[in-house]
Amino acid sequence: MDFNWKSPLVTRVAILLVTMIIFAFVVAGKDRNAVIIIGMLGAIIFQVSKLLQVVESSNTNITSFLDAIRFDDLSQRFKTDSSDPSVQKLHIELNEALAKLRTSRKERDSEYQFFKNIVQHAAIGLLTFKKDGTIQIMNSAAKRLLRITKADTLNDLKEVSMELIDTFLKLKTGGRELVRIKFGDETIQLSVFVIELTLRDEEVKLISMSNIQSELEEKEMEAWQNLVRVLTHEIMNSVTPISSLAGIVEEDLKSRMEATEDTPLRREELEDMYLSLQTITKRSAGLIRFVKEFRNLTHIPEPKLGEVSLKVLLDEMALLHRKELNDHGITVSVEVEPAELMVMADKTLIEQVLINLIKNAIQSFDEQPNKIIALRAYQSEESRPVISVKDNGAGIDVEALEKIFIPFFSTKKTGSGIGLSLSKQIMRRHDGNITVKSKLGEGTEFLLRF
Repeated sequence: MDFNWKSPLVTRVAILLVTMIIFAFVVAGKDRNAVIIIGMLGAIIFQVSKLLQVVESSNTNITSFLDAIRFDDLSQRFKTDSSDPSVQKLHIELNEALAKLRTSRKERDSEYQFFKNIVQHAAIGLLTFKKDGTIQIMNSAAKRLLRITKADTLNDLKEVSMELIDTFLKLKTGGRELVRIKFGDETIQLSVFVIELTLRDEEVKLISMSNIQSELEEKEMEAWQNLVRVLTHEIMNSVTPISSLAGIVEEDLKSRMEATEDTPLRREELEDMYLSLQTITKRSAGLIRFVKEFRNLTHIPEPKLGEVSLKVLLDEMALLHRKELNDHGITVSVEVEPAELMVMADKTLIEQVLINLIKNAIQSFDEQPNKIIALRAYQSEESRPVISVKDNGAGIDVEALEKIFIPFFSTKKTGSGIGLSLSKQIMRRHDGNITVKSKLGEGTEFLLRF
């Protein structure tokens, strides 16, 4: 930076130096005059005070600038008509800095209003709260869902549902749960999803809520329609031949009873009647078995939870099916990572699910070499246990893949169609889920997520 010789500061320092030199000569001279000495001291003090004013002026400007930033008061302006070019330049730069800060704040406020409007007009309910329960944001959709107009803390939601508050507090990042809320005679199902954030070194939870009651009712109706369709199909398959054969036998016996003369039954006629009755008996037994299977589907016991070692569980499953696997030329592998991975579950019920999946995998192979079933357990990204049952069999086509968990739907000629339905219900009782991935000609993988 070029030195400014015209600066008032330089002038003041120069005058002060000259005054001090003159004062020194006066004091050192032989003819000391008290009045002159006092006058020179006054001049020095005056020049020092003026010098301090010049320095203080610059400091005051800087302090005013910093105070404006600290208190977010960016309306201040510094005069640029100073006779001192350095001061003038400083004021211009301070004004430019304040102008940039004002522009930045306008942009920030504009973005804030933009995102605030998005949050407020979002169709999904959004709510954020601090660790102490203080609610920061609650958009219009959330207020409509919870039937409230204002809430400052989570305690203000007690009248809505204590279960909802408990869900907000216990769920961690990525957690999802369904909460049923009653408003008089009306019941809604809220799907609650949680994300944990850190804002200015403070923990904040972001809650998203949506009413899925109508979707659940639609899915429920669709499930009932599919179930009725399957039930009708199975029952009609049994009842139609029973009704037909019973009608034939009835007509034959009726005609003989109405005849005027008794006519003995020939052996062929007896055999036909016997075969008809035998068929009726078999189809009736099949219908009774079908009804029993349906009853089993609706009576799943409550899980008795306990710690289960997944390594031990999968090893036992491989050992249990070893003979059957060997007979079909199938290789089985077991992998658990980490080896000490545990899960809270009802071991008996989970064994039932795994037995069903392994049997399905065994039956999925065509006449092919290198038949492999892989049993694997690991932790998901959310650190939750997952069991995988994977085969390299024929696979399942897309249309069947959408229906395999529907009760009594089966891709096998001899299948009852309840195994996977039972498995899905058992996993739901464990607050888990079962999903499937499959490609024709490549194989199928079932995942049990706890």
